[in-house]
Amino acid sequence: MSEILKSLSEHGVSVWLDDISRERLRTGNLESLIREKHVVGVTSNPTIFASALSKGDAYDTQLHDLSVRGVEVEEAVRAITTYDIRWAADVLRPVYDATGGVDGRVSIEVDPRLAKDTDKTVAEARALWWMVDRPNLFIKIPATVEGLSAITQAISEGISVNVTLIFSLERYRAVMDAWLTGLERARANGLDLAGIESVASFFVSRVDSEIDKRLEKVGTPEAKALKGKAAIANARLAFAAFEDVINSPRWQALAAAGARPQRPLWASTGTKDPSYPDTLYVDELVTADTVNTMPEKTLDAVADHGRITGDTVRPSYEDAWNTMAALKEAGIDYDDVVRVLEEEGVEKFEASWNELLATVSAELRKA
Repeated sequence: MSEILKSLSEHGVSVWLDDISRERLRTGNLESLIREKHVVGVTSNPTIFASALSKGDAYDTQLHDLSVRGVEVEEAVRAITTYDIRWAADVLRPVYDATGGVDGRVSIEVDPRLAKDTDKTVAEARALWWMVDRPNLFIKIPATVEGLSAITQAISEGISVNVTLIFSLERYRAVMDAWLTGLERARANGLDLAGIESVASFFVSRVDSEIDKRLEKVGTPEAKALKGKAAIANARLAFAAFEDVINSPRWQALAAAGARPQRPLWASTGTKDPSYPDTLYVDELVTADTVNTMPEKTLDAVADHGRITGDTVRPSYEDAWNTMAALKEAGIDYDDVVRVLEEEGVEKFEASWNELLATVSAELRKA
């Protein structure tokens, strides 16, 4: 077992895998990662499923059956993806039971083409919740403006939600407000709040990718010295915002009624710039009550040479504020950065979803 990943877990960071595939499930690889690398959760997204469908023969039998039955492509995609999610949820069920429902979670995302439509997002969330039918499921809903109301509605109905594609501090605060409102409505509806879990996926590496490009264009030594610092500062300040909410009377009232915190989840934690340490977005975001979902390449890197030295978030708030101030001084428009990142994030997942539809459509014709 990895002692480094064990140390990360002991510091309060839940280690999740940002990947799923039928091949990983049928070979027992996920079980091995749980046993050997302290993995206690799984996240998926349209890009991950598109990649899984493009490799190997693990889906051939199901694709054949769907083809013979004449199932339409969009329903076929739901059948394929929910099959994997159910299987992964069953594999992780012992972790879910052992942690009282905190971990052992598996996430599936609503159709990203619905990101700007509240009603359709809610309808899709209900359908996926019903189709998977596992208590350790998370429905991923993007943190678009339209997604905020969908988050509230889903939580008010007892659906556990992984809020995804969060880039800005302002939007993150709005996400937490939507979550709290959902819990308040759930309580008013007589639901057991202890059974409603949520995480908020705050994206990390993409922030550096976008801001680093802009700093390079500025070109001054001061600007270039800030490269690789924005994403970590942004995430640390997100955790400070989380602490503000957890210390608020509004949350305390819900906690007294049995509610669980909506933990920050560090997403997009594989480094995009090869000049940065490959464990950067894990080593520098260690603090209790968080989740870090990693691609397997990052997971292996952390297991091999991660540097877990203690809490690297709470003691660094002042540094984070100073970094954000320096970025502004260098001419970086933070609001524009996060707007671009959200738009690109939705577009990328839409493109992956369309790729997934095209792949399944082609396979159904062949089957």
